Amino acid sequence: MTTSKLQNKGVVFALATFCCLLWGSAYPGVKIGYSLFNIQTTGAQVLFAGYRFTLAGILTLIITSVFYRKWIIPRKNELKGMITLGLVQTTLQYIFFYVGLANTSGVKGAIINASSTFFAILFAHILLKNEKMTQAKVLGCVLGMIGVLIIQVSGPKVDSSFSLMGDGFLFLACIASALGIVLTRIFTKKCDSMILTAYQLIIGGLVLVIGGLTMGGEITQITIQGILLLLYLAFLSAVAFTIWAVLLKHNPIGIIAIYSFMIPVFGVVLSGIFLEEQFLTLHILLALVSVSIGIWIVNKK
Repeated sequence: MTTSKLQNKGVVFALATFCCLLWGSAYPGVKIGYSLFNIQTTGAQVLFAGYRFTLAGILTLIITSVFYRKWIIPRKNELKGMITLGLVQTTLQYIFFYVGLANTSGVKGAIINASSTFFAILFAHILLKNEKMTQAKVLGCVLGMIGVLIIQVSGPKVDSSFSLMGDGFLFLACIASALGIVLTRIFTKKCDSMILTAYQLIIGGLVLVIGGLTMGGEITQITIQGILLLLYLAFLSAVAFTIWAVLLKHNPIGIIAIYSFMIPVFGVVLSGIFLEEQFLTLHILLALVSVSIGIWIVNKK
């Protein structure tokens, strides 16, 4: 697509919504994967993440090579960005994400994920000259974070306690994700979005694999259902990260970040459906409304 098409509101809405749907489905997908592969240790969780993202990077690289009709080899001046983004957006984010999600519910994890939008706006203000913080953004961030905190209120089938290895790690995953968004915006100015996505996923995924093996992780239970789920998780990562990188290259962070509120919405609904978790309680609905209003205020004209 041309730059003008990628900046079209309808196109942005369709592509960003599709990405958020895919990412939202990862919440129940990962937890189901733990069951199918009988993953119980932290090392195995990290190893599982490594397999997923290494495979996602390989899929992206194959698709990119077919698109350009040649095998893509990165230039030397692109390696620094690929390594940096791979370590931040893939390795760090998903170490925290996989371990955190294993220690909390899919519904709760999806709500906490919404805070990544506000961290992204903050980092963009600090690192990018044309992304300034305003009063509206501050008010929106406050409302959004209130929404995230509402999830801690007691409710049926939703644990109201705070867990460092669960909720805390998911917040750290949000920080890594937000920093990755800003770095993607910076690095895609000098590197093709698809190529950057492919190699950052491979690099970050391989580091996760090495980390998981070093921690003594192993996956001993292999089933057809588990392999199919792993392929789906790799596919959604390849597609969503590639589309998101393209959108960030052609649009300001604020315009794209507004759609991130749909990730917890999709995550809550899909977790409720596939994991049979409680997701229609009053405090969860209030949290979603508050987060959504906060993001709308941050990004409204």
